[in-house]
Amino acid sequence: MRISSLVLAFTLLSVYEVVAQSPSIHLNQIGFYPTAPKIAVIAPSTSSTRFFVLDQAKGDTVFRGQLSAPRPNPLSGKSSQIADFSGLQKTGKYQFHLADGTHSPTFVIAKTVHQDMAKSVLKSYYFQRMSTALPAAYAGAWARPFGHPDDKVLVHPSAASAARPAEFEISAAGGWYDAGDYNKYVVNSGITTSTLLSLYEDFPQYCQKLNTNIPESQNQLPDLLDEILWNLRWMLKMQDPNDGGVYHKLTNPSFDPMKIMPHEAIKPRYVVKKTTTAALNLAAVAAQAARILRPFNKQLPGLADSCLLVARKAWDWSIQNPNVLYQQNELNKSFDPDVVTGAYDDRSATDEWLWAATELYLSTGEKQYQSKIQLGNTLNVPTWNQVGTLAAFALARTKQVLPPEAQALRTQAIQSLQTLADGLLSGLDQRPYHTVMGKSANDFVWGSSAVAANQALVLLQVYRVNKKSAYLQGALHNLDYLLGRNATGYCFVTGFGHKYPRHIHHRLSEADGVEEPVPGLLSGGPNPGKQDKCPGYPSDAPDECFIDDACSYASNEIAINWNAPMVYLAVAIEALAKQGAFQSKN
Repeated sequence: MRISSLVLAFTLLSVYEVVAQSPSIHLNQIGFYPTAPKIAVIAPSTSSTRFFVLDQAKGDTVFRGQLSAPRPNPLSGKSSQIADFSGLQKTGKYQFHLADGTHSPTFVIAKTVHQDMAKSVLKSYYFQRMSTALPAAYAGAWARPFGHPDDKVLVHPSAASAARPAEFEISAAGGWYDAGDYNKYVVNSGITTSTLLSLYEDFPQYCQKLNTNIPESQNQLPDLLDEILWNLRWMLKMQDPNDGGVYHKLTNPSFDPMKIMPHEAIKPRYVVKKTTTAALNLAAVAAQAARILRPFNKQLPGLADSCLLVARKAWDWSIQNPNVLYQQNELNKSFDPDVVTGAYDDRSATDEWLWAATELYLSTGEKQYQSKIQLGNTLNVPTWNQVGTLAAFALARTKQVLPPEAQALRTQAIQSLQTLADGLLSGLDQRPYHTVMGKSANDFVWGSSAVAANQALVLLQVYRVNKKSAYLQGALHNLDYLLGRNATGYCFVTGFGHKYPRHIHHRLSEADGVEEPVPGLLSGGPNPGKQDKCPGYPSDAPDECFIDDACSYASNEIAINWNAPMVYLAVAIEALAKQGAFQSKN
């Protein structure tokens, strides 16, 4: 009888906890800065009209507030309510409660609340390194043997030349695994590496102090630059020194099985077809790197000069080959072996021309590059195949004294970014999760989490110019989205929050025998396209169409170009918070 009573007591306690920790409360699962906005969303909406916040240690009510009127969500047909507790500014551990007894898990208010997460999303690139072993001293449970030396890579017949015929062996070691697979793609490395370089360019003092416990942490370079160099040096090797052309990707002909570790994956690997988009990506990144690395010439003798030389050669090759695009299906009709890994088949190189011309101009000051900068009237949130906005970022951030024509281009870039940012912020006060993300169903595409992060980058670039708090707060709202204030209830960064993806589409995490996924990786996020046809999606609503299952490459894969804006966003917000940006009243 006594045992039955104990079982009943534990059962009731478990039921209470299931009921008490309500999945309808959506907030940043890590926490908040003391003087920054603090918002929770109740979705679907409830009959409750009031909320309160408890100090976890003392059990005291430290804040009371009223829920907003319901906001309709046209994407799901549901409604939500907003709880604003920005007035709570004391550091500590708290729980958010509704009058019906339900509450959130514990969150914190702290001055450096996102610091550990910011370091982790940057450290994720260490876990993606290839052509090296990862010792336990740096990788912990995710240590692994040496894999993918990439020192005997074959030239695919599509990339053959007189100097490097088909089956010619080259060495192209290093770099990061692109996503859930074990291949490397120049056009995706382009925006990734540039975004990380831009983070250093924008916040050098903060980045100089970031320590992520990597093998290079004790050298004379910031860890951020050391990590960038692992991929940058590989990108430089993807240029054919004989003509300046750049191979589109380094890959197996087909994807490896899901549950295979790098040292076990020994298929032949190829560099495939030189393309204009690959050459211009390398030209842009190498030119930007030359500018940023020049102050480190003592630590990296000659590297800045080499980067600029590579950039010029890639540009010159592109001038001679202005529209060579990657079309994998057509390529496979003419060459063997067939290649069926990620295509990254951009349909236009116009934006790459703009970006490369801008970075080369800012690094050389030469008229031949400035004359190619044609900004146009409309900018887009950047993606791997829409990089024109990266040119606007570069112009907006430059501190160079520019001649009148170039200064006019900078002014145009700032105005265009402002227009893009204002469009993102428009209607924020009516959105169901009070985030910039989710203005329309078009935000929820393959890699929607990166859409949210890149939207925030646009807002931060405008904030850095005009210092108006609406843009900074908009970026913070999207960070809150990524960390839990979204319709799925997930924090999309592995290893953080009380509910994060544990079954990401990621060969390293699937094959390593470790229960937890590699930490610091940004899951792709809701994608109603469901291209993977994975069963079990809980909803077709664009903002809810997500499943934590390794089969879901459409919603739960990871990718280096998705993590990069997350790194920028998390580190930039931490740096700005340290500068007191959230205390501003403007």
